[in-house]
Amino acid sequence: MTTSKSKQPRKQRKARFNAPLHVRHKFMSAPLSPALREKYQRRSFPVRKGDTVRIMRGDDKGTEGKVRSVDLKSGRITVEGVVIARSDLSEVSRPVHPSNVQITKLDLKDERRASALARK
Repeated sequence: MTTSKSKQPRKQRKARFNAPLHVRHKFMSAPLSPALREKYQRRSFPVRKGDTVRIMRGDDKGTEGKVRSVDLKSGRITVEGVVIARSDLSEVSRPVHPSNVQITKLDLKDERRASALARK
């Protein structure tokens, strides 16, 4: 995919919504906690299943939990312990935008991810 050089909001939106999944992975970045920011000299990093995050905005502000799933299509993540009750009293995980969370612990089982952190 060629990156859009246009400043027009409509073309920026079109590029974002029509982006392939491997590019959307970069859109799923969340800010790092101050401790991780100090350690890795980075402000943000893409969220992955298994990372521990703290919710910074919304009704569930302050809740900390592991990332259950990352949905690249809708651009949302689900966090353990963050649920909403349906009318039939069953609980469903609430989707959260990655910009509204802060990564507190990274899952570094993958060597490629660890090398990506060290790259910058």
